[in-house]
Amino acid sequence: MAKLFGTDGIRGEAGIFPLNAQTIFIIGRSLAVRMRERLDRDVRFVTGRDTRESGVWIESAFIRGAASAGAQCSSAGVITTPGVAFVTREFRFDLGIVISASHNPFYDNGLKAFLPSGKKIAEDLERLVEDDVEAGYAVKVEETGDMTVGQDTAEFRRAYLDHLTTATSKFRLDGYRIVVDCANGAASNLAPHLFRTLGAEVTAINDRPDGRNINENCGSLHLDHLQKKVIDDQADMGVAFDGDADRSLFVDEKGNIVDGDAVLWILAKRMHDRGDLRSNRIIATVMSNIGLEIALRSRNIELVRTPVGDKYVLDELLRSGAEIGGEQSGHIIFPHDSLVGDGIMTALRVFEAVSLSDLKLSELTAGFRRYPQVLVNVKVVKKRPFDEIEAIRAASAEVEKALAGNGRLLLRYSGTENLARVMIEGRDQQEIDGLANSLARTIQTALN
Repeated sequence: MAKLFGTDGIRGEAGIFPLNAQTIFIIGRSLAVRMRERLDRDVRFVTGRDTRESGVWIESAFIRGAASAGAQCSSAGVITTPGVAFVTREFRFDLGIVISASHNPFYDNGLKAFLPSGKKIAEDLERLVEDDVEAGYAVKVEETGDMTVGQDTAEFRRAYLDHLTTATSKFRLDGYRIVVDCANGAASNLAPHLFRTLGAEVTAINDRPDGRNINENCGSLHLDHLQKKVIDDQADMGVAFDGDADRSLFVDEKGNIVDGDAVLWILAKRMHDRGDLRSNRIIATVMSNIGLEIALRSRNIELVRTPVGDKYVLDELLRSGAEIGGEQSGHIIFPHDSLVGDGIMTALRVFEAVSLSDLKLSELTAGFRRYPQVLVNVKVVKKRPFDEIEAIRAASAEVEKALAGNGRLLLRYSGTENLARVMIEGRDQQEIDGLANSLARTIQTALN
């Protein structure tokens, strides 16, 4: 059987293997059995879901499976992904199960499991679950066991919101007008309420989920509506979440997008000034703009890059002891507070920086200049290592020489297609266009 678990758990179309009810039942039972073997005692699970219509029956199927193997299950109801991770740790559950497909459309869904530490389950446990699915998929499973689900959603939500506010210094948002795009997802009944308790005048949009409108032309992947609303309402700033609210992107008072790179710059400066950036480094991915690296360099702060994916950012945060890391997409991790990216916590940190500095959001981004970028895709017959081909190696060296520390070349293959991707950032759009096209022609000749 092919791997079911990707870098972010199991994800696919709801109702189709492996996200059909019988397979989810087996996954729930398998996790209960395997965790009991490891801990040598009865286990406790907590589930939480976003607002997709399939979330209810997927949660039910999982709980039935886990309960059939003796697991005690509780449900946090509709809650964010980082909310599940927090509840798992705070209430001493053995696993927290998130039912969400993040920024995907409503017809997709997914399962991912968190340990109390906030880390996802290890790969060896994932392989055991896959083995159990393969062994049980061809037979009809018998749904037995205690079906009672302990549930105190209000207590879980209250504890999570308290955690968010205590993770920042005491600040108020009185007098600030904020537009919040909830993506019709898990943040809909959490974020607007929280920001209002801090005194903000909040206009919530896309905060009425119907099971099918999650991420639909809204949220962090579609910022145009938020930009227009901020301008029309003359708001001080806006924030947009994705479906499970593990990431957030912002819009300043001028309607300009403030992405994850700009957020890292804002928060890095603040932490550095307060003496909270002891490692003097920020963790980001290879996709972060060279402008962030140059801006941080002006403050003598090191930017450490990882492959794309929050998993790799977290691994480097833990390895290096850095205090903050994230992705251009708005997925920011504060490892001393949580090992899971939290869009609402990120919003609070940004709002805190605005409030306590008495500066506008656009002013806080000063010093960070986004450099022009070009991406050229080249079809290839075979994906050979670039450094094994002299012509490509020499052409790449010429590009690096031309950029002279004020730009960046990223050369990689697509993970799903026979494409070489040439990405160049630099000061001048015309210059980098020429460099990228020249290198692309060299690759085209060498690999075809």
